[in-house]
Amino acid sequence: MRTKNLSQRCAYCGIIIGLAAATAAYAQITTINSANIVPRAFNDVPGATLTTVSNYPSLISFNEQNVSQATGFANRDRWNFSNNGGTSAYAFANNDFFQVSMTLTLTASAISPRKEAGFQLSSLGGDGQFIVNTDSHEIVAFGGPFPFYAFPATYDSGETITLGMNYFLDGNTGLRSIVYSANGVQSPVLAFSNTEQGIIDGSTLGGYFQIVNDPANPSNSGLAAFADISIVPEPSALVLLSLGVLPLGLLLGYRRAKLSLSPRA
Repeated sequence: MRTKNLSQRCAYCGIIIGLAAATAAYAQITTINSANIVPRAFNDVPGATLTTVSNYPSLISFNEQNVSQATGFANRDRWNFSNNGGTSAYAFANNDFFQVSMTLTLTASAISPRKEAGFQLSSLGGDGQFIVNTDSHEIVAFGGPFPFYAFPATYDSGETITLGMNYFLDGNTGLRSIVYSANGVQSPVLAFSNTEQGIIDGSTLGGYFQIVNDPANPSNSGLAAFADISIVPEPSALVLLSLGVLPLGLLLGYRRAKLSLSPRA
């Protein structure tokens, strides 16, 4: 009898520990307090002039001027979410479910060659991007672990757009999934199909601006402004956890009372 009761208690403790660990993973999102700035992640046109504004969460901007030389592909500037004052990027885990949003204004001196900006998720599985661009006027998500989705709407240089992503565990399918949003219009629920089935542990997330070199245009320039940046734990995950932990606690309390009244074997 004692052996059986002990094994049952261990099983329940394992459930509690698992739920507590999951809760801690979600809660880590709340420690994000800053942005890690990475100017010139690509520096193919080093002679261009870069001006950076870093005032998380109200405004981060990259202004690249005179991106023009005989050779070289592009300049790219990036910021990552951070929980240590911007010293390093926050490392996301597979079950770090979140809601993230920002307003983005991408302005180009000329729409071609391409200027692009938006979210970037970087991991061993490659870069996932949810962006707008000036030449093809796309609002599109693709790459890395991200499920592909293209919004039917278009984007023009100088417009302000609100981009958002909701990364969550779909209660209907049990799959880690994402919903993209652009100016309040949402994509369908899209399940991740990579081997890890979701964000890969150790991934970093933030925003980026890329401007392609134009050897024929010395005044080739662009500005990406990221404003009203917000990231919070995905609410439904926390609600499900709270609903799961409370009944389990009541059940264990009942079992402890019952065991204390049972005759010893």
